[in-house]
Amino acid sequence: MKNKLKKSSTDKSISGVCGGIAEHFGISSLAVRLLFLLLPGANILIYLILTNTMADNHPSLY
Repeated sequence: MKNKLKKSSTDKSISGVCGGIAEHFGISSLAVRLLFLLLPGANILIYLILTNTMADNHPSLY
């Protein structure tokens, strides 16, 4: 089963959306955050939608 896109439980500044995207694609979370800041358009709206629709990633006990 393919990994689902989830919010990060460890790498988060606001809600873990950028950290989750970075973990999913294996890139730096700083790059994802800069991408959200630098892209023109409805980036705040997209972030809010992702915050409400992405599943939470519960940290593993192991």
